[in-house]
Amino acid sequence: MHIPQPLLRFALSALVGAAFTVAHAGELVLNTDQSDPAPKAAFEALVKGFEAENPDVKVKLNTFDHEGFKTSIRNFLSAEAPDLVTWYAGNRMAPFVNAGLFEDVSDVWVKEGLSDKLKSADASMTINGKKWGVPYTYYQWGIYYRKDIFAKLGIAEPKSWKELVDASAKLKAAKITPFAIGTKQSWPTGGWFDYLDLRVNGYEFHMDLTAGKVPYTDKRVQAVFDKWDELVKPGYFLANHPSYMWQEALPSFVKGESAMYLMGNFAIAPMKEAGLKEDQIGFMVFPPITPGVARSEDAPTDTLHIPAKAKNKADARKFLAYLAKASTQTKVNEILQQLPVNKDATAPTDTYLKAGFAMLSSAHALAQFYDRDALPEMAKAGMDGFQRYMLKPDERGEILKRLEQVRMRVYK
Repeated sequence: MHIPQPLLRFALSALVGAAFTVAHAGELVLNTDQSDPAPKAAFEALVKGFEAENPDVKVKLNTFDHEGFKTSIRNFLSAEAPDLVTWYAGNRMAPFVNAGLFEDVSDVWVKEGLSDKLKSADASMTINGKKWGVPYTYYQWGIYYRKDIFAKLGIAEPKSWKELVDASAKLKAAKITPFAIGTKQSWPTGGWFDYLDLRVNGYEFHMDLTAGKVPYTDKRVQAVFDKWDELVKPGYFLANHPSYMWQEALPSFVKGESAMYLMGNFAIAPMKEAGLKEDQIGFMVFPPITPGVARSEDAPTDTLHIPAKAKNKADARKFLAYLAKASTQTKVNEILQQLPVNKDATAPTDTYLKAGFAMLSSAHALAQFYDRDALPEMAKAGMDGFQRYMLKPDERGEILKRLEQVRMRVYK
């Protein structure tokens, strides 16, 4: 499953019934699932800042725990809708858009010039040529690597697929596992599939595939596994990876037994807590594979939307415009310790966030991670299949046939 910030879950912090409060004139009802400490604090600061600039509007903030929110969002969008609701970009918002439950906010994007300011998220906020919300935070994925080990072996940071494969061979020859990975929970395999597909076939194809529009037996999907074979078959991944959670694979990276880790930026804190120094950890963009394919990235993106049945859409639009501002996104993400989507926001000072900000701000488009972009049943089958492939690459054909059977059933 896609991993959010590694923070403790908190119980429901507002009564569910509060979500059904009818908004009065000059009042905005905002439902969020941002119940972890930092996101909760960020939303409280966001509301305070908006109210300071709009003293005639009072915001009622209802905070749900994540699971409670997921199970109740369709109900409150269909019944007594709030004026604003948090959700996610890309294919995750498509069911609500297609069901007519989210408001078209293209007018806000035009008025505020957001297609330029929020350029990297433009594609993931667009369905049927219209914009359906505003993104406010994301974080990067990429390859973290041991700079000290690379330096000792005379390996330069790989800038191409061939250089990455060659670096892996050199590490393996030095008895160092090229890539750490833990697949006891299979979601880390989704990151590998995403990046290989984005680099081989591009964002638009990847979105079609995860939306169920392309067979898993398609030759373009086979091409993704042809590249994956170049790392799997020579044994460039941590052995026995299904025995480890992602955190349990970290010690091999910390001890220098493995040299690279494709992971989200949430991995940096535990790396440092385990004793690695900043000058030992490098960050690289996943290298290009197919010439001419625009560079897209995995960047799970949190968004805010106006429900179609909202009562105070005028003030809700003001709130979206406020949220989209560079200054607002800078402040919110300082609290979240994540990245502002607005390219004019102040770049973070943290080494890795700074690198991620530059990478994501210049990306062609942003995928949301396999288990956000695909429907839940497909995502589970896919990631379990990827894990099995990594153990038994010669069973690829059978695995992809099985995934195609799931796709045909789930997306019928």
